Amino acid sequence: MSAHNPTMTTDIELGVALNDAFLEASPRRRRDLLARMEDAGLDHLTVGDHISFHGGVGFDGFVAASTALATSDTLNVLMGVYLAGLRHPMATARQLATVGQIAPGRLTLGVGVAGEDRREVANMGVDPASRGRRMDETLEVLRRLATGETIDHEGEFFRLEGASILPAPQPRVPIVIGGGGEVAVRRTVEHGDGWLGMWCSARRYAATHRQIVDGFAAAGREGPTFAGLNIWVGLGADAAAARAALGERMSALYNLPPEKFQHISAAGTPDDVAAFVAPYVDGGARTITLIPVAGSTDAAIELSGQVRERLRALAAVR
Repeated sequence: MSAHNPTMTTDIELGVALNDAFLEASPRRRRDLLARMEDAGLDHLTVGDHISFHGGVGFDGFVAASTALATSDTLNVLMGVYLAGLRHPMATARQLATVGQIAPGRLTLGVGVAGEDRREVANMGVDPASRGRRMDETLEVLRRLATGETIDHEGEFFRLEGASILPAPQPRVPIVIGGGGEVAVRRTVEHGDGWLGMWCSARRYAATHRQIVDGFAAAGREGPTFAGLNIWVGLGADAAAARAALGERMSALYNLPPEKFQHISAAGTPDDVAAFVAPYVDGGARTITLIPVAGSTDAAIELSGQVRERLRALAAVR
C-alpha cells in the first residue's frame, strides 16, 4: 500500500470490526459472517484486545485473530490494538511466530499503551505511570526477536539472556502504533511500520501522517508501509436514524454524550459515509476499518462493502 503519497489513490483496503457479534457467534455463524465479508469485497477483519476493561469485559486479541485466520482462507486480520505492554515480549513474540506459521502474511499487529482503564493496567502488575516506557522496550525486543537471532537484552523492565524465537515469522508480522500526538509519532518512527489513527479529525490525521512520513525520511528508514484509520460509523438509509443509533451505542460503551463523537464519526448511507471518510484518505489513510452500527450485523457487512466501492470510485475520479 502507498503510505507515502497523501493524494487519494485506489489502493484502499477497507474492513470492519465486528467485536462481540463475531466472538459470541456459533462456529457456523462465524463462518457465515466471514463468508459474507468476502462476498462483500471487504479486505480484513479488525479485532481488539482487552484483559479486564471497565469492570471485567474484554477479549484476547490473539485468540480472536487466530480464530478468524483459521476460519477464512483469504481475509487479513488487523489487531487494533493489542495491549503489548501488559504482556511479556517473549510470549508475544512466540504468538506472532505461531500465527505466522498458520497464516503467513495475513496478520498486522497494532499495539497500544492501555490508558483508558488504569485498573486493568495495575491488575496486570504494571505501574500505569510506566506503561509508555514499557511499551517502547517491548517494541524494541519484539523487533529484535523477529529476526530469529539469539539476543541478549538488559532493560528497565526485561532481562533476556540468549533469547530466541524460532522459526522467525516469514514474512515478518508488521507492527503498527496506535495512539495520537507527538508520542505516537515518535514511537512509530522509532519502532513501527506505520500508524493506526483513531479519534481524530481528517485534518489532524493528515498532519500526523505527514509528520510520520517526514520522520521516517529523517531517520533514514524506508516507509511507512502502513497508514490506518479506525472509525465508528452508523449505516442506514435514514441518516438521522443512523446517527441516533450510532450515538446510543457509543454513549453506552464510553459513558459520554453522543455530541462528543459527532465530529469524528460518520452516519448515513454508504455514500454519506464514504464522503466523510474521503478526506482521511486524501490525508494518507489506506487501511480503513469501519466500526459499524446498523440494523443487523449482516446489514453492517453489506453496507460496509458498499462504502468500500464508493471510496474506490471517488478515488478513480480524483
